[in-house]
Amino acid sequence: MTETILYIEDNDQNYYLVHYILAAKGYECIRAADGMEGVRIATNTPVDLILLDIQLPGMDGYETARRLREIQAISKLPIVAVTSYAMPGDREKALSAGCTGYIEKPINPTTFISQIEAYLPPAENKEDE
Repeated sequence: MTETILYIEDNDQNYYLVHYILAAKGYECIRAADGMEGVRIATNTPVDLILLDIQLPGMDGYETARRLREIQAISKLPIVAVTSYAMPGDREKALSAGCTGYIEKPINPTTFISQIEAYLPPAENKEDE
């Protein structure tokens, strides 16, 4: 079974890079261009992980994370902030808003998959791949 990852990201270049890396490893990647769309997609589409930019138009990533956590059906879903916010306290702010993890941009393409796989539930047949 292919894991589906929702990436809430407004920047086309950031999205295409992450999509390329995920697709090359067999993941399905769905995009939401802002927080409201991300909440709508996460509510209506089964996903295994949410990657969340913090600097989004309209509703920022912190508020998006809080709203996602309020939705009973997906309240336990892992949410990983993928952000250029890398000042002291930014990681803690993302985690306190409801994110499960935090990855700084620019991402490292060689380690990105292992970073996000730490938040995915172990696949029963992963060794068959």
